[in-house]
Formats: sequence, structure tokens, C-alpha cells
Amino acid sequence: MANIQYYDVILKPVVTEKSMNAMSEKKYTFLVHPESNKAMIKEAVEKMFDGVKVAKVNTMNMEGKSKRRGAVVGKTAKTKKAIVQLTADSADIEIFAGL
Repeated sequence: MANIQYYDVILKPVVTEKSMNAMSEKKYTFLVHPESNKAMIKEAVEKMFDGVKVAKVNTMNMEGKSKRRGAVVGKTAKTKKAIVQLTADSADIEIFAGL
């Protein structure tokens, strides 16, 4: 596995209707590096956001979607998604505050 630093693990937040509704239960969804594991994701979230304590991490590998442009058929890139559950006494993540 490549040498992945904590700031390389989280690529971007996922902002969908379903992920925004889960924020009321302190669940946050991120796109993460495909080679990262749950321990690396937990460490990255706790280091990047002050006052945040992670209770558990669920991950899923998303296959690329089939796309077509005329006669050319291809696939989009595979991604990995992580749903991070925070503890009850943890602070909220501020990047989602204004959404």
C-alpha cells in the first residue's frame, strides 16, 4: 500500500439529500482514498476537525458507472465512500454548518 498521509485520506464531502438527513444523527459522509482503511479514516477525521471523536466508520467501494458517448462505451472511475459516526459528546463538523 502507498504511504498515505492523513490529509490525503479524505478527498471531499458527499452532499446529497440522504447524507444531509443523516447529519442529524451525527453521521457524515466523505469520499476517501481507495486504499485507505477504517483506522486511517478515523485518524484523519479526528486530526482534521477539532473536538471531533469518531465512534465508528462504515466504508463501501462504489463501482464505476457505465457511460456511453456515441459508439464509445466506457466506465467512470471506482470510488470509496465512508460514513463516519461521531460520539454523542463530540463537536459537529463545521464544513457542513452552512448547508
